[in-house]
Amino acid sequence: MFEKVISKIEEYNTIVIARHKGVDPDALCSQLALRDSIRLTYPDKKVLAIGTGSSKFLDFGRLDKLEVFDNALLIVLDTPDVKRIDLVNITNFSEIIKIDHHPFIEKFADIEIINDEMSSTSEIIMSFLYETELECNSDIAELLYMGLVSDSNRFLFNTCRSETFKMVGYYLDKYPFDITKAYQKLYLRPLTEVRLHGFISLNMKVSDNGLGYIIINETDLREFGVDSASAGNMINDFNYINEVLVWATITEDIKNMQYRVSIRSRGPEINKVVETHGGGGHRFAAGVKTKTLEEALSLMDALDDKLLAYKNELSEVDSNDNK
Repeated sequence: MFEKVISKIEEYNTIVIARHKGVDPDALCSQLALRDSIRLTYPDKKVLAIGTGSSKFLDFGRLDKLEVFDNALLIVLDTPDVKRIDLVNITNFSEIIKIDHHPFIEKFADIEIINDEMSSTSEIIMSFLYETELECNSDIAELLYMGLVSDSNRFLFNTCRSETFKMVGYYLDKYPFDITKAYQKLYLRPLTEVRLHGFISLNMKVSDNGLGYIIINETDLREFGVDSASAGNMINDFNYINEVLVWATITEDIKNMQYRVSIRSRGPEINKVVETHGGGGHRFAAGVKTKTLEEALSLMDALDDKLLAYKNELSEVDSNDNK
């Protein structure tokens, strides 16, 4: 399948690389890494990485300005459906390629490479470069490593297989870079966000079934001097609360008149529940943007019901095992 992608890359002189709205490290790193790899391999081609940036990720690299082209190839990364593509209109492109690690939602590209068993889209791009003639260097390898580390929560998720570690080992060996500096780019944060982390810890509501969530409103954001994306970016930090199996942040986004809901689980699969409320994601990591707080709280109720059913199933299994 990668051969078909290479063939299309060679066919077009102009290539635009897009990804999902609400940028995160995996989407951005895989996007920048693929852009830089194609530029390195085919220096005569015009290759742009397009999307809304974030001040949190300025050290990762610069995005390009969107231009209008008569005949261009669009490569969409880390995005399962059209509505989540950031900034670009897919009808403006001659052909489209999708490369993604989310569960399939809809087909919108001429070529679609989807592997939801991989830790990240960055890992898919690692395999892409490894299996083809695309060039790489230490800067590109560092980007792909950061994307993989972020989406796997530092290799803690079951999506990290033996192949994942082999691929990382290959890149570290062939394209060495400073791992400590890579982690600093990902995890150094201002004191305001550290204090927001403490606020979340102190004020998280926890149900009897193991659902933990917090509502962060505009007043809270102003008090801590952070934007609406900051709380969602902290969601993986709460993976170690013994009494909590599913946890979420509900953050008010005044500018866009919505609530950002980020959810994680180390118990029941949550993506199907989130999909019924207009969102989506992976089995144990998902999210949605709702118009009202009531919609977000309705999702919390549904997740709590899911947890109750999950715990009842576990109890039945334990009872059968003890007979």
